[in-house]
Amino acid sequence: MTGVQHMNMTGPMWMPTAPPTLGRLLAWHPQPLPVEPLACLLALAAYGLGVWRLRRRGDRWPIARTLWWTAGVLTVAAVTCTGVGGYGMELFSVHMVQHMVLSMLSPILLLLGAPITLALRALPTAARGRTGPRELLTRFLHSRAARVFSSPLFTLPLFIASLYGLYFTPLFDLLMGSWLSHEWMLAHFLVTGLLFFWPILGVDPAPRRTSHLLRMLELFIGMPFHAFFGIAVMMSTTLIATFFAHPPTTWHLTPLADQNTGGGIAWAFSEIPTLLVLMAVLVQWAGSDRRTAARTDRQADRDHDAELAAYNAYLARLAARDHPA
Repeated sequence: MTGVQHMNMTGPMWMPTAPPTLGRLLAWHPQPLPVEPLACLLALAAYGLGVWRLRRRGDRWPIARTLWWTAGVLTVAAVTCTGVGGYGMELFSVHMVQHMVLSMLSPILLLLGAPITLALRALPTAARGRTGPRELLTRFLHSRAARVFSSPLFTLPLFIASLYGLYFTPLFDLLMGSWLSHEWMLAHFLVTGLLFFWPILGVDPAPRRTSHLLRMLELFIGMPFHAFFGIAVMMSTTLIATFFAHPPTTWHLTPLADQNTGGGIAWAFSEIPTLLVLMAVLVQWAGSDRRTAARTDRQADRDHDAELAAYNAYLARLAARDHPA
């Protein structure tokens, strides 16, 4: 159905009439204007083209990176190109599933695919005196804007505002007023998650490179705000989003009970990204230690343990000073 009007929501949208079931939620059902399916196909095609360019010139690209990227795109499609997309405009709980996946699961999977690294390796270098896509990307990564966008002073408030500032103000009902603003909101969820997890995961180049410990600290600072948001929604005795105040009567659903379910989804979902990111950072940390140890061993082989010999000589001098003959 196109041109549907729900409450004050207008635009070319498909919205369900039958009550939700697992099968209806997971069934393929993109919106009349297939923006999300086309975007997902473009993301897969662009990534695949980059991998193909590397392999054509004899360079390798980890298959795990490709699988992570594919999984990330598929999670985006799962909540925007299926029945979830339509039911997310009828039920707060389903909308919250969309929000959680787009802002906290899909970004992590996409970033683990290292798309920036792939682009820097696959894009051709422009001719002397010219600026191509690769040069523009490199320039952005070294720009002041990139430093701002990757700073926790920017990403953390944006991440928190995407929860509290959206749902506890009239902004949410305003954005649900049309298909276009609703699409913008879904894109905002994804972009916010990408910006928040980009410097924390540390897979791709970023303007700042912090220690693994500080990256874990950034993660642990942000996640409690997310859990508190879910608890606040669960404990609310009034509707925070009036857009969902009148679900179809034949569905026999209570808006407040559905909202409490949505709060529970938000509260429980924070465990998933925390575990994924923590595992990724710990794996990187262990790999960094192994590489450091390997470099130290190679240096020791080249100079015949000169550093260790100098340290032993230093200890011997200290011992001779403290215990003269």
